[in-house]
Amino acid sequence: MPNIKDVARLANVSIGTVSNALTGNRAVSDDARQRILHAIDELGYQPDLVARSLVNRRSNTLAVVTAGLEYYGTSRTLVGIEERARELGYSLMLHVLHNPEQMEALSVLSDYSSRRVDGIIWAVPEIGENCAWIQEYKALIPTIFLFMQTRLNVSVVTVNHYAGALEATQHLIDQGRKKIAIIYGPSNWWVVKERINGWRDALTAAGQTPDQSLMVEGDWSAVSGERGLYELLKRSPDIDGILACNDQMALGVLRATHKLKCPVPQRLAVVGFDNIPESGFFSPSLTTVHQRHKDLGRIAIEKLVEIIDADLQQTQKMDHVFVNLIPELIIRESTDNIES
Repeated sequence: MPNIKDVARLANVSIGTVSNALTGNRAVSDDARQRILHAIDELGYQPDLVARSLVNRRSNTLAVVTAGLEYYGTSRTLVGIEERARELGYSLMLHVLHNPEQMEALSVLSDYSSRRVDGIIWAVPEIGENCAWIQEYKALIPTIFLFMQTRLNVSVVTVNHYAGALEATQHLIDQGRKKIAIIYGPSNWWVVKERINGWRDALTAAGQTPDQSLMVEGDWSAVSGERGLYELLKRSPDIDGILACNDQMALGVLRATHKLKCPVPQRLAVVGFDNIPESGFFSPSLTTVHQRHKDLGRIAIEKLVEIIDADLQQTQKMDHVFVNLIPELIIRESTDNIES
């Protein structure tokens, strides 16, 4: 197999010049670069990527640890991660946790550290105490966490779920709704607690009472949204607004209103959360909170690469980063009081 010496000999340059042309560490003249590329093509030279990574102290590989690929938010975030990583010249290694509530994190992180990845994105939802280890985690390589609350000396990129729920509930209040209920996801998820707090604070500020009778727990499925509305109407037949904490549960709510011949939004206004592509085609089209999942993934990659680059430059050190994306309320027919 041809080696770097063969390339240098054929191109009539030094081995160091070939190395600089391949790594970009130092400038190489256009003439020399063209001769090197021609020599590489003629010889069929394949650079030793492992050796290059040892010299450059980077492998151009990132690890992504995630869970819940069946959920829209997680899958869209991964699309953003993959797109931006590819644009910046990084390949990805993916590890899926099938039991995200279990404390198996340290063994996974240790494994990826030994694989010489340049950085890790931990895209696992904070559920119960499954992130309790993070505050004591001593990162051997740059790591950014998604879908969790901020912590001291930990790099986090997340969405402001509280602000999203607050704005959605305030929209229902502005539409004249006097009794607004919530159907939320599993109560041990951090994002769910944030959305409940946003709903509760908006109602309290408006002089409405966010009592337990207006709260039903779902499991993110459309079935639980449908059942949730039946339960809420049984408790409080006069509710006139619903915040469903994802669009699938909102779809279940709309199915229940159709069965009950309960007109939306005239009798009951409905807001979802996620802005899945189909939400604009629900009947009626769904007002929902756009969480910018794809942006979340892209920004996470950009911040991780910034930290990696700073670590490789011994003259500077980058502090931990925190990004809290503000979601956007998309208003559609399910809360519009104007009859067509």
